[in-house]
Amino acid sequence: MEENAVLQKMKKLFCFCENRTERSVSQHLLLRSKSSVGPLLTNPGPSNDSRPTYRSPPQQSISRYWQWWFMVALNIFFLLAGQTAALLLGRFYYNQGGNSKWMATFVQTAAFPFLFLPLIFYHYRKSDSTTVPSPSPPLAKIALIYLVLGLFVAADNLMYSYGLLYLPVSTYSLICASQLAFNAVFSYFLNAQKFTPLIFNSVILLTFSASLLGVSEDSDSSTDVSKGKYALGFVLTLGASATYSLILSLMQLTFEKVIRRETFSVVLEMQIYTAGVATCASVVGLFASGEWKSLKGEMEGYGTGRVSYVLTLVWTAISWQVASVGVVGLIFVVSSLFSNVISTLALPVVPIFAVIFFHDKMDGVKIMAMLIAIWGFVSYIYQHYLDDSKAKKVIADAWKNSREISSV
Repeated sequence: MEENAVLQKMKKLFCFCENRTERSVSQHLLLRSKSSVGPLLTNPGPSNDSRPTYRSPPQQSISRYWQWWFMVALNIFFLLAGQTAALLLGRFYYNQGGNSKWMATFVQTAAFPFLFLPLIFYHYRKSDSTTVPSPSPPLAKIALIYLVLGLFVAADNLMYSYGLLYLPVSTYSLICASQLAFNAVFSYFLNAQKFTPLIFNSVILLTFSASLLGVSEDSDSSTDVSKGKYALGFVLTLGASATYSLILSLMQLTFEKVIRRETFSVVLEMQIYTAGVATCASVVGLFASGEWKSLKGEMEGYGTGRVSYVLTLVWTAISWQVASVGVVGLIFVVSSLFSNVISTLALPVVPIFAVIFFHDKMDGVKIMAMLIAIWGFVSYIYQHYLDDSKAKKVIADAWKNSREISSV
């Protein structure tokens, strides 16, 4: 149904545009294809003939295609490297004597001003554009949305901080993989995403993987906590994963219903302003909880010294923002769903580094949970591959039909 509807709409568009320039039709096709397969058609410019003409993708399209894949690969690297480094540095902070949950929450968004650099660069490049800007939503409405989402982000980061304090980093990262399952559920209810058998299989596997870790007793790991704190860390990490998936779905809903566009600058602005609100909320929490009073003593007693304490916090903040650049880039170049899937890809990899750097114990239960999580991840990715292949087929058929229409 959906495929036929898309095809019919594109056929109508090509019929409507038969007496227009080739430029407008080519731009429409590029817009349709950008999120799935990269550039398929070139824009050869206006033609003397009033009827649009079509041709096979020339060599420029091949160059654009590889540029598109380069941007995808670069943003994947930013996301995976930034997220992995941030998680390991966060565990290192606790291992060396750090104990402030609000400080750990603060550094997850504190470096958000760095995101203004790509935003300024983007606006500088687009300064000569003649594109008519889309109408913007009311300022009060969008400000309220940013405020609510920012508070959600702060609460989510705080739960993650508690989870990382009470759980080994290997267990923590595997539980975080459940965010894909939550993402599928929230996307179904809020974003009208299909709940296919492969997605259902992924939800079941990731839930089972998290359940295995929840009932297992973890010892000889990078933390030394009681069973009660372990259970609390498990519940909070699971809740943080659910909250993060809810935030992504709410952001997607905002793009679709309120902002009604998803350009690079819009996505980046949402990331900046929500992170700014979350940072302010973390500062308030830091002072309201009284944890700020212990920061000086925490620095003095840090295992690797005062300089190392400061550098750990600074590089943790930078790592999270590097990951944020990757998230925003993948949302713009591909899709928000793909960005979330890639962010989950790093989670089964983190336990390997945890064993190397923190000597976490990888017993049979953890290995089984990791394999099940990878299975669920592959199931999710395969569904994304099927959806992408279907989208390519729709675009290819539409392009073929447009050539037939233009030749009449």
